[in-house]
Amino acid sequence: MLTHRKVCTLWLLLLLHVAGSAFRLNLLDRNPEPQEGDVRLFGSKNVSEGRVEVYHEGKWGTVCDDGWDMAEAQVVCRQLHFPGAKSVVIGKDYGKATGPIWLDDITCKGTEKHLSSCGFKGWGVTDCSHKEDVGVICETAGTNFTIGDSTRLLDHSLGLSDALGQIFDTGNGCDFLILVQFATGNRQEDGTPEMVRITICAHKIILSQFPLFNASEGINNITVSLSQSCQPHFTSFIRYIYTRKIDVTYSSVQCLHWMASKFGVKQLMEDAGRMFSKILPDDTLFHTPLSLYEYAEETGDLVLRENCIQYLAWNYQNLTSSPAWTSLSSELLGALLTRSDLVVPDEYFLLQTVERWITEKGISLTSLKTQVDLLSRIRFPMIPAEKLYELEYESPLYSTHKDMYRDNMLKALQFNVVLFSNLSNPQFSSEDDNFQPRIYTAEPWSTAIELKDAPVQTHYYNHYNGHMYYDYNAPTKSFSTPVHNSLIFKDNKISWEANVFKNQQQCSNRGLRCESFPMARLYPQNRLTQQSRILFRNRLLLLCQGKYISQVQDFKVNMAQIPMNETHVAAYPCPDDKYIYLFVVRPEYV
Repeated sequence: MLTHRKVCTLWLLLLLHVAGSAFRLNLLDRNPEPQEGDVRLFGSKNVSEGRVEVYHEGKWGTVCDDGWDMAEAQVVCRQLHFPGAKSVVIGKDYGKATGPIWLDDITCKGTEKHLSSCGFKGWGVTDCSHKEDVGVICETAGTNFTIGDSTRLLDHSLGLSDALGQIFDTGNGCDFLILVQFATGNRQEDGTPEMVRITICAHKIILSQFPLFNASEGINNITVSLSQSCQPHFTSFIRYIYTRKIDVTYSSVQCLHWMASKFGVKQLMEDAGRMFSKILPDDTLFHTPLSLYEYAEETGDLVLRENCIQYLAWNYQNLTSSPAWTSLSSELLGALLTRSDLVVPDEYFLLQTVERWITEKGISLTSLKTQVDLLSRIRFPMIPAEKLYELEYESPLYSTHKDMYRDNMLKALQFNVVLFSNLSNPQFSSEDDNFQPRIYTAEPWSTAIELKDAPVQTHYYNHYNGHMYYDYNAPTKSFSTPVHNSLIFKDNKISWEANVFKNQQQCSNRGLRCESFPMARLYPQNRLTQQSRILFRNRLLLLCQGKYISQVQDFKVNMAQIPMNETHVAAYPCPDDKYIYLFVVRPEYV
């Protein structure tokens, strides 16, 4: 069973912007108790704003505003995993502060990782009062997020009546005590953590459905340790076991997910885990998806694990340039490299990023077995032919794994100049993943359409009533690609037309009838004749506000429905559904 120590303070600040339903996870911290030198913002519903408090000798204390400017504010905000500081707040009432004033006359360069690393008089050395406590407002990726919770009803009642909920509420006949304890974050005079305890009376026959409660014969109580933030949600969690109904908010979902995983309430765990997709895109530093992946591994939530891996695979290019890149585990990187839905400019880019990950981790610190395992997952036959010749001179790992590189380069060069039908060696199978493309966005394999581009106006004159009608042609791009990325097809081109239809008139202009809008089409303008063994499994990528890939769609009969409503939503929601449509051609030799 997982210990609560590992996960109870994954500070899942799932922040809902009231108007835009946008969420942000600011910090995922696995330590259940504050650590020496930790900072927090206190006294505001907006988690990016508040009175600055620092943890020292088992107590939270404030910071005097003497000498405080943006350099100090930047250190605090970055320590809290915000992008940076917006402003310093002087003289604002964030509620009564009763603890000590720990820091005064503090001086930071602005580059320190922790506020306690800056210069100051000494812990508790001050001539200030709490009226001079300093506050800050941190940047939140350009959006002012608040804890205005949106509520989603998960109904798993399966015919159970509300009478069970009433039985729990009244406590009549309860025979199993759950002692809930949590630390306040302060310490008592003897140095031990200050604890608060409450008791919930439940019914053994109800809890016995979930063996991890250990509500068996002869056992009449259990003690559960929670974080202070999760404690308010525990009663609702126990009531869910009676009724299979619970209101889940974006600030309670992490606690409920952990409780469900701890006690084996699988359905609640999986449904709560799906809600995490709302906040994965909000952390441009990628600490949130990585931490949630590790959390999913610990809790055994395969749905959440896949959700995290899929988001990282679709947004791999941004991941490789983020601060979280070098903290990626070899297991997670290996899982990404097995995927065909990995979105990258090309396979050579992928190889370069894996080589960089190995070198930045330290070649001597990464086992040769791990290096070979990762490099063997590169699809060398998919590397552009002109890049294969550069590997011997450009690769930092070529000399270390010369035999492996040469074997894979030979296989790739053979693939580029000889058709499968002429390769009798059994290692050349068209079903082998090494010979199948991922989702390559570099030229010439993709084109983009942005709906804000000015449409072309077309005029229609009705001879019967003399009125002029106006229609706007569907946004359209034309481009061409080789029929396959093997070098042998380099000069055999196919032309494509990409459209985004916004209304039925635009569909009708092309002789089509669309079921919903917007609708995308990627249509071949000339047909293949000789290459009957090549199939196109093209993809539509929805790039949210130019920042992250929100959805990857298949084309069915050259058409792709674009998720824009409650019944058909993107995997990772996009505020206002503002997309750039990226059309990707994916030829496969079958």
